[in-house]
Amino acid sequence: MNETYMNERVSLESIASNVETIIRELAAAGGLSEGQLLVIGVSTSEVLGKRIGTAGTVDTAERIFAGVEAVRKEIGFHPVYQCCEHLNRALVMEQSVAERLRLELVSAVPVPKAGGSMAAFAYRSLSGACLVETVAAHAGIDIGDTLIGMHLKRVAVPVRPSIKSIGSAHVTMAFTRPKLIGGARAVYELEGTAAQPVQDNGTCE
Repeated sequence: MNETYMNERVSLESIASNVETIIRELAAAGGLSEGQLLVIGVSTSEVLGKRIGTAGTVDTAERIFAGVEAVRKEIGFHPVYQCCEHLNRALVMEQSVAERLRLELVSAVPVPKAGGSMAAFAYRSLSGACLVETVAAHAGIDIGDTLIGMHLKRVAVPVRPSIKSIGSAHVTMAFTRPKLIGGARAVYELEGTAAQPVQDNGTCE
């Protein structure tokens, strides 16, 4: 067994555990909980050190999926896998979840050359998978700079993972929070058991 093959094998075998680690970090930072959506964008080509869209593999997707599932089984969030640009970045998720959230379904079956290896694997692995046009997810993780921002709720809060890359793919991730509205006089937390009035000589409406 040559050294290059051994290094590649070690790298592949570490993918699932590394993905599990960074998703746990994201879940802890953002308070990701049961029933919430986690959007996941992956370039398996980038993981393997190749240019996005050129060398994806189902084996790599399988390991990433395993890492996600390890955390999902504990927390109960719903994973949503983003397709590539050839399917307009539609998303793979369980149809029962999509119907409950009244999301718009679209008709396509992701394959490695149109959708990407990750979406193709997820479509065949999730229970009752379907494709939806868009979501507003509570958190997201991007492995390989696939650009998932269009599917996140506002406002996104970046989280810096302890593992900066999966294989050769750069990792970014974020959770979301409700918008803070108002200006200098706005109050965002209750004091005691009831909201306290703002003492101000100015007028508001």
